[in-house]
Parts: sequence; C-alpha cells; structure tokens
Amino acid sequence: MKKLRMDHELPISTTEWGWKYHHLGIPTKKKMPGETYLKKFKFYVSGFSTCPFGIEWMRFEKESPVNKLIQSVPHIAFEVNSIDSELTKHDFNVISIPESNFDGIKVAMIEYNGAPIELIEFEKKKNAFG
Repeated sequence: MKKLRMDHELPISTTEWGWKYHHLGIPTKKKMPGETYLKKFKFYVSGFSTCPFGIEWMRFEKESPVNKLIQSVPHIAFEVNSIDSELTKHDFNVISIPESNFDGIKVAMIEYNGAPIELIEFEKKKNAFG
C-alpha cells in the first residue's frame, strides 16, 4: 500500500524526483495587461515576468493548435533536468510531445487525472571548459 502524504509534506515530484516549481498557467478569455502573442501557437501570454507567484495567464485564439485540455484547465509547470529521462522513468499520459519551442527551452505536457502538467527543461549553459 502506498504511503499517504501528510498535510505538512511536500509532493514526491519535488522531494524524490527533484522537480522544481516553475509557474502556474491559467487559461483566460479576458485580455490581460502586457500580453505577448505566440504566433506559432496562436495564443497570448501575460503575467509570467511580473507575477511574484509565477502565474502566467493564457488567452487562446479559436484556431490555436494547443491541446484543448491546456486551453481549458489550469496547469502547473515544473523544471526538470531531462524531460526525456522523466518520461522514460514514469508512465505518464503525454499530451504534448517534447519540443524545443524557444531558444534553449524544451517543453512537454502530460495529463494526470484530468490535470495538465508542463515539464520544462532548460539547455545547460556551457562554461569555458566545455
């Protein structure tokens, strides 16, 4: 039988797997201040760079190719060392395959009990020694 998590304990994604909280993405239909348009995905994002809690609002166009679950349900995002490794270690329902969408950033989305979860991997910067 699995050990139940107590109220004061952090989830195993952070304590055992080493994942780090990155942001909370919240879909909205309301135009938000400071929106940035992501043409490839046909949606607007805002709040990420200014919110002290790491909240990002997302406003989607009708033609957005982004998975409908992500467009309608808030998601939590975690930074991981290797998306490929995490997807190999765990039996996740992958709803958005790992993709390098931005310079040095790789993302994937999984679904857990109806909740979308984003995994983010940042390219490790090389130092002068390789």
